[in-house]
Amino acid sequence: MQILMVNLERGWRGGERQTLLTAIELQQRGYHVTVLARKGEALFKRAAQASLRVKGVGGNGGLFFFLLCHRKAFDVVHVQTAGALTVVAAMKSWLQARLVYTRRTSFEVKAAKAARTLAKWKRVDTFVAISHAAAQAPVAMGLTVSIIPSAVEFVPPDPDQIIAFSEEQHLAGKFVIATCAAFTAEKDPLTCIRAVHALWQQRQDFVFLHFGAGGSELAAAQQLIQDLGLGQVYKIVGFKRDIENMYRLMHVFVLTSKQEALGSSILDAFLYEAAVVATRAGGIPELLDDGRGILCDVGDADAIATACDQLLENESQCRDMVAKAEAWVVEQHAIPLMVDRYCELYNQGRQP
Repeated sequence: MQILMVNLERGWRGGERQTLLTAIELQQRGYHVTVLARKGEALFKRAAQASLRVKGVGGNGGLFFFLLCHRKAFDVVHVQTAGALTVVAAMKSWLQARLVYTRRTSFEVKAAKAARTLAKWKRVDTFVAISHAAAQAPVAMGLTVSIIPSAVEFVPPDPDQIIAFSEEQHLAGKFVIATCAAFTAEKDPLTCIRAVHALWQQRQDFVFLHFGAGGSELAAAQQLIQDLGLGQVYKIVGFKRDIENMYRLMHVFVLTSKQEALGSSILDAFLYEAAVVATRAGGIPELLDDGRGILCDVGDADAIATACDQLLENESQCRDMVAKAEAWVVEQHAIPLMVDRYCELYNQGRQP
């Protein structure tokens, strides 16, 4: 089977990682996989490093011409982003392929765009969402949606990097609380900063690390950190390629999102045994169900601070929560399980 994986996003976030993990596992199973990525971006480079067949284009125009030239080459075209789906759906009648789309967001569809969005979605042969929250909008429009959550890959530790970073940030003798999120409105970094300030009023034995790329809220976040006098406490450390090692330093992982289809960074926190405090946004409650973390209302900085304090004070509760979450993520979010589900969908309708 010839499979084309399409993801033209810039940077490296959850969707790009899931595209790469899926493609690698499919190739290991003997499928013929081509990754179509934005030339020079992180997914393009990492797919090449993983010895995948990768093609680079400059954007949606390049995607159009690639499909025009190769419209008969693939059995499945699996689109990973909404922007790319616009192009592929418009070309659906030209393609001799099953069109699979994975929705990785839980944004509501605005009324002004509903008809156009539905028309695009109806061209998809197999519609996948990474959570029930991500499936809500297409289901409300009458579409059939398969739920296939994201997977997480265990990466062995690099002790030298962990030690070097710990020394660089002066973490010895302190609790480490952290988040991994871009400085965008839907991630609500200002609530995160206010929560750290509230916790700092109660205790001063921790440091907060903010991993992630910049965004529209970065300047406001930096100003708020300065205004609240948190310059030595709230450290913006930026994007880290080997973020898995950083999770191993965390006692508590915090996610303050207003919108979150799933929250794949929470899966990493589970896997590397950090306790989780997060907001009731999108698909996050699905992850933190059954005592796997502490949920707080969106925007409630005081509740987030209280939850962090509770976990730092109650070692037994924290240890039990971490153990439950780690066992669950290993069982429910393994890469082979995710790819099993995709392969079943790819093969639907094929001749035996």
